[in-house]
Amino acid sequence: MSEAPLAGRLAVVTGALGRLGPVWVRALASAGADVVGLDLSDDGAEQLRESVADGPGSYSHHLTDVCVREELDEVCEAMQASRGAASILVCSAGIDQSPDASADTARIEDVPAAAFRETLDVNLVGTFLSIQAFGQPMADAGGGSIVTIGSLYASQAPDPALYDHLDVDPPFLKPPAYGASKAGVVSLTRYFARLWGPYGVRVNALSPGGVRGDQDSEFVRKYSARVPLGRLAEPEELAGPLVFLASDASSYLSGRELVVDGGLSA
Repeated sequence: MSEAPLAGRLAVVTGALGRLGPVWVRALASAGADVVGLDLSDDGAEQLRESVADGPGSYSHHLTDVCVREELDEVCEAMQASRGAASILVCSAGIDQSPDASADTARIEDVPAAAFRETLDVNLVGTFLSIQAFGQPMADAGGGSIVTIGSLYASQAPDPALYDHLDVDPPFLKPPAYGASKAGVVSLTRYFARLWGPYGVRVNALSPGGVRGDQDSEFVRKYSARVPLGRLAEPEELAGPLVFLASDASSYLSGRELVVDGGLSA
């Protein structure tokens, strides 16, 4: 792979200012792509732009709600008028709940339907709308790479024992809608890979396992004990897999889920 395998390419990243969004942006820009980030907020957008300013790529930001198709279309149309269709789309916008004793908790029988629907709406419907808006122009242009962001929990259920040390009542539970939504994202990935493969569009999912953040030390200990590599992923360790899926290095790979979990699911 060349030093700038995405040089001259236009990329879109939804949820660009979320937990992993900046990782995707920096990875793509460092590989030479001009990245357009979409998020509900612009808090941190200028710092992200500055962090890639000295590299081969660039970053620009749009306030956009992935659940509103008209807003996605507005960005897409502006891009096509100035640069043409994006050749890379990373669908990263989503709702998650990290293990935290300060989190709002509920017993499973009391989980509000509205909260369940909100997670599905952003994580799954938002991914679908983003693929609709930016993927069809890729198909019309004859090629592109779409990377959806799944999760280890798309294929495995979270173990409540990972969280039972948190002093909170009701006990902390990983939201059931999270894994359900990510399983749906992986299914959408396969759907669009088959639909748009004849038009040169590849669609793959990148599903991280546990990624180091501000988790408490007991959670880190318990989770790491289950991972063959013995630790959580560093956020930057996800950059290489993303660039692989976005670039020509994976030119014959489509409809697959790349699980980056340190061997936990082996």
